[in-house]
Amino acid sequence: MVVGPCGRRTPRPLGVRAVHAAHFRPLSGSETALLEFATLGTTKWCGERITPDDVRTKPEYTHYTRLIAERGDFGVVAEIDGEVAGVAWAVFLPITDAGYGFVDEQTPELSLWASADHRRLGIGRKLLYALIAEATARSRAQISLSVEAGNHAKRKGSPRFRGAEADGVMLRRLP
Repeated sequence: MVVGPCGRRTPRPLGVRAVHAAHFRPLSGSETALLEFATLGTTKWCGERITPDDVRTKPEYTHYTRLIAERGDFGVVAEIDGEVAGVAWAVFLPITDAGYGFVDEQTPELSLWASADHRRLGIGRKLLYALIAEATARSRAQISLSVEAGNHAKRKGSPRFRGAEADGVMLRRLP
C-alpha cells in the first residue's frame, strides 16, 4: 500500500510499463459521458465532494463536460488495453460562464483526469504534455489550469505553469 493524497491508502501502482502500452487518441465531442465521469473524478482527488447529479446539472461543472469543437475545444484520451486510463481536455469558456481556472476568453482551461488504476504511472504527465503539444499546434498563446492546494500538479517535475497560484490558477505560456 501507498499513502496517497489526503492520507488515503491506495494499492501499489501497476508499474511504469503500462504507460508505454498507452494509446493516445483525440477526444470526441460525443464523449460527454466520459467527460462527466472525468469531471467527477477531478473533484474526488481528496474525497467525495460532489455527486454525479451535480456534474450533470450544476453550471460550475457542466461546462467542463461539453467539448465544443466550434469554439476550439480539444482533448486527448489515453487508453490501455482498450480501457480508458485518462483524459485531458481544454475548453474555451466565455466570461459569462467562467470556470475555476478562467483567465480570459482566448485562454483554454485545461482539465485532466487519470483512472484510479492508472495513477502514479506517468499517464497524467503524458496526457498533459500531449494537450500542451496540441495547444501549441493550434497556436494558442497560453493554457490555464485550476489547481487546489495539495494537488499533484504543483509538485516538482510537473510541466511549468505560472500564474495566480494564490488563487488556484496556474498558467502555462506556450511557444
